Amino acid sequence: MKKKIVVTGGTGYIGSHTAVELINEGFEVILIDNLHNSESIVAERIGEITGINPHLEVFDLCKRKKVRSFFRDNPGISAIIHFAAFKAVGESVNKPLEYYRNNLVSLINLLEAMKESGIPSMVFSSSCTVYGQPEKLPVTEDAPVQPAISPYGNTKQIGEEIIRDTIAATQGMKAIALRYFNPIGAHPSGLIGELPRGVPENLVPFITQTAIGLRDELKVFGDDYDTPDGSCIRDYLHVVDLAKAHVIAVKRLLSQSHKNNYEVFNLGTGTGVSVLEAIKSFEKVSGLKLKYTVTGRRAGDIEKIWADPSLANRELGWKTESSLDDAMKTAWEWEKNIRNKFKSS
Repeated sequence: MKKKIVVTGGTGYIGSHTAVELINEGFEVILIDNLHNSESIVAERIGEITGINPHLEVFDLCKRKKVRSFFRDNPGISAIIHFAAFKAVGESVNKPLEYYRNNLVSLINLLEAMKESGIPSMVFSSSCTVYGQPEKLPVTEDAPVQPAISPYGNTKQIGEEIIRDTIAATQGMKAIALRYFNPIGAHPSGLIGELPRGVPENLVPFITQTAIGLRDELKVFGDDYDTPDGSCIRDYLHVVDLAKAHVIAVKRLLSQSHKNNYEVFNLGTGTGVSVLEAIKSFEKVSGLKLKYTVTGRRAGDIEKIWADPSLANRELGWKTESSLDDAMKTAWEWEKNIRNKFKSS
């Protein structure tokens, strides 16, 4: 019998790619999403890619009664991968209460339901923002968690603390927190990818929307940072590589091969790339010249960060396989599909 995995935020960017990889590995997948920043048609596109349509439940995880009733009505779930959260650093600075309510209440409701239903395992979508501006680079899992620079980052810090404390108090419960660096790109099929509502907060969707003509120009937030070209540095990894890490983490939890009931892993390439370097990569793979201007720094942004992924490489047997150019190419193909192939769907 196939093991049943719930993916919250399952029609979202990372959730949808992870659902594909789970199905390809023989798991039964149930998606939960309130469609705040995604579309229900994504579930059908997951089916197109895999040949198996995942079941989609549309509701808000902040509604406690609905969460409890869902898990009562769906016995036999082996693990939850929890993606569902608001995720824009800049927006969180302007709307802190919305971020705290959405990201933390949903997590608490899930953990309560896990205890009530006897679901032992969770993979938590965390973030490198928990490190703030780290004192040493690259960042290892032993780096001190710094005071969060944004409410979004703080919700990830607090979320990890809530999970850790719950596991310490609950026999048989275990979790892995995956601290992502910067996921970019899209599935090579061109059927799923990042599709933010409104003005994108992340760099690559803004790049591709500018290139396709949806945005007048890209704004580069600051060129006076202490970096080689003055722009912020991040660790960009392909979303399919990231999705595969979640499958490995689930298997680790189910096989009892985890070393502790609560583990943390950084997921990144180990290479820092500046905003201006990312733009050059896109221009190379697309053959286009991107229109951009440099503006002032953005609240909540840190100067530079990239991962030391050696623990994940060693313990999970995971590593990134795709290059920055690969990711930019798939992101551009996805953007063209959205505006042309899918615009009538």
